[in-house]
Amino acid sequence: MISSLQNPLVKQIRLLHLPKGRREHHLFLIEGTHLLETACEVDSSIMTVCFTQQWQEQHLELSEQIAKKAKRVEIVTKEVLSALATTVNPDGVIATVERKSFQSISPKTLRLGLILERLQDPGNLGTIIRTAAATEVEQLWLSSDSVDLDHPKVIRASSGEWFRLPMTVSENLADVIKNYQKQGVQIIATNLNATKLHWEIDYTQPSLIILGNEGAGLSESLTSLADCAVKIPLAGQVESLNVAIATAVILYEARRQQMKV
Repeated sequence: MISSLQNPLVKQIRLLHLPKGRREHHLFLIEGTHLLETACEVDSSIMTVCFTQQWQEQHLELSEQIAKKAKRVEIVTKEVLSALATTVNPDGVIATVERKSFQSISPKTLRLGLILERLQDPGNLGTIIRTAAATEVEQLWLSSDSVDLDHPKVIRASSGEWFRLPMTVSENLADVIKNYQKQGVQIIATNLNATKLHWEIDYTQPSLIILGNEGAGLSESLTSLADCAVKIPLAGQVESLNVAIATAVILYEARRQQMKV
């Protein structure tokens, strides 16, 4: 049992709290039973798992599965687990997983896709990933100047859908947009000054929806590439919606229309 915070493994895992550590060690951190179960289901490359004795006793079947799958398994004290986790009240288990490449090939055909530019809040990104999976988004693209896609809070906020939704980090979103435009996919930008409301678009045709930064919104360079721009109607003195909420509103309208076809 690991009981010292000075243990080399403890120090190594704590480095994964930061982007530099995740990049240098090619690992990322997942926390909690649900995320660990999901990682096992999708056959992720689990490297190290640390859990408390109490957690092991409560999850015998999962701990046995982990013992066969992970390269290293360690029992740790509650104090050590708290130091390893980024959450305030960890549920007893954390794991390190091999970092995957997010430079995947874009799908040849697309019915519903989502582009996010310069997103900075990990909670927003994780929530959007979860919503995108729920509305059958086929691919998500994230600009390279956004928050890390494997930030621990992004993964937690996605409630496990992070492992299932196809996602790409792109250095050039304009190229992605132009490529799908050539295929006849309509490009829909979000803009507070748009004249069309989000429900006035025909989402039954292949659609790629673009949303921007929490504060500044979508850049002019990407907005100018869109076939149309939409806004969500807001009452009273409300100026804007949280980007994760705005994404959900638009995606569920798209999903509603597509389900009727």
